[in-house]
Amino acid sequence: MMKFLLWLILLVVCWPLALIALVLYPIVWLLLIPFRILGIAVEGVIELVRAIIMLPARVLAGPGR
Repeated sequence: MMKFLLWLILLVVCWPLALIALVLYPIVWLLLIPFRILGIAVEGVIELVRAIIMLPARVLAGPGR
């Protein structure tokens, strides 16, 4: 909703720029998809390494935890 309101303000202030933004937004969104996928993969690897490092502490903590 906030993006829409900002776009409406931009439309009132400078309508050619608002129309360019309206056309370019989906293209930029599509171009950024690989970076989002890469970020998800890197986050998964970091969580895996964290779990492996924390495993001895979890084993030594015992079943009560």
